[in-house]
This record gives sequence, C-alpha cells and structure tokens, in this order.
Amino acid sequence: MTRVKGGFVTRRRHKKILKMTRGQWGTKHRLFRRANEAMMKSQWYAYRDRRTRRRDLRRLWIARINAAARLNGLTYSRLMHGLKQARVELDRKILADIAVRDSNTFASLVSLVKQA
Repeated sequence: MTRVKGGFVTRRRHKKILKMTRGQWGTKHRLFRRANEAMMKSQWYAYRDRRTRRRDLRRLWIARINAAARLNGLTYSRLMHGLKQARVELDRKILADIAVRDSNTFASLVSLVKQA
C-alpha cells in the first residue's frame, strides 16, 4: 500500500468539523471521529426539522384562522372555500396575521365571503 501524506489538508478538514461541533458535550467536540458523527447527525436533524417547522406553522395558522372564523359565524373550511370563490388570494400566513392583529379587517373578509 502506498503512503498517503495528509498534512495540512487533513488538519484543515478536521478543524472545520471540530469548529462546527463547538458547544457539544463530552468528546463530541474534542475527538474528530465522534465530532464528525455528531455533526452529520445534527445536520440531518436540522434538515428534517426545517420541514417539520413548516408543517407546525401551517397547523398554527389554520388553528388561528379557524378560531377567528368561528367568532364571526363561519367554519374554517367554509371560509377558505368562500375566499376562493370570491377570488381573494391571501395565503394562510397572512390570513392568520390579519385574524390576530386586525379583527375588523378579518370581519370584512368574512362579510365578503358571506356575500359570495
């Protein structure tokens, strides 16, 4: 087997991984192999949880819209169907924000839905 000289390239790669795992507990931030395992796991968690966060936020927005719609005498599904028929193109994030911050505007949207 031929001799492989790693030198500064390997050290640079190791230092990059160890820098990414700074703040981890125990050997996860001291030893390269353990740090590499921890880094790969944490990146996988970050990737997975970015999608989970989008799911959770959508559920929150729907719950807020539903609560505000029921205060105005409609259900969530009827409100969304009516908005689509009235050609109001507001996404759930904006609708939830309006429902929380500005109830008068939301009430006017509900009246628009009831007309449509």
